[in-house]
Amino acid sequence: MIYITGDTHGKFERIEEFCYGEAFTEDDDVLVILGDVGFNYFGDPKDRELKEQVSELPVTLLCIHGNHEIRPHNIKTYEKKRWRSGEVYWESEFPNILFAVDGEIYELEGKRCIALGGAHSMDKKDRTIGISWWPDEQPSETIIEHAQRKLDDADWQVDYVFSHTCPRSCLPYTELPKLLDKSDLSGKAEDYTEPWLNDIHSRLNFTKWYCGHFHMDGFYNGIHFMEFGYDELDVDLDYEEVDYGEWEEICNT
Repeated sequence: MIYITGDTHGKFERIEEFCYGEAFTEDDDVLVILGDVGFNYFGDPKDRELKEQVSELPVTLLCIHGNHEIRPHNIKTYEKKRWRSGEVYWESEFPNILFAVDGEIYELEGKRCIALGGAHSMDKKDRTIGISWWPDEQPSETIIEHAQRKLDDADWQVDYVFSHTCPRSCLPYTELPKLLDKSDLSGKAEDYTEPWLNDIHSRLNFTKWYCGHFHMDGFYNGIHFMEFGYDELDVDLDYEEVDYGEWEEICNT
């Protein structure tokens, strides 16, 4: 079975309960976590302690890169390997914990699933560079070019999209686009991930798009926003579209 859920931020109690409740097995079952997982938060022994705990779970975790964690390619213990027709980052000590390579397309139960991680941190001024915030939280030009090549190879057709944030046109906050218009000293828009995902969204032929980041469960403008819920891959659920007024009420509570 393949399931998808939202950010965990290093708190795995609910994941443990879900995995054992579903009688998962590591070889056959996958849980996709849509970013801000919590494994590479500090770059110190606390990260290792969490990995040791979670490595006991009977499931393979496919982790999408969020905006509150170190990228695996900047950690010397990570290597790349082939997995489900794509490349992933992994550590041999923790073989059931995988990090998706942004832009890679994975074959999961016969479905093509693209990983598009990263996001802009609006609270980065309140965090410490190299400790709680990293400048490469958003996809680099190299990552963007890699994803574009993979999409070209796939004729811009996939079954599922797994991203951390959402396309700009699908943002669930009315006030957010104004905040995202700010620019840094170089003149480049501080946030470029959502506009880039917007371009992909407008061109891509896909079945479902899942994202985390916003800490809410719901379906809005064709995007499945995930937090605590679990969706099973390729199972059609009866989703009711959340209207914008409801999103605003949720955001203000």
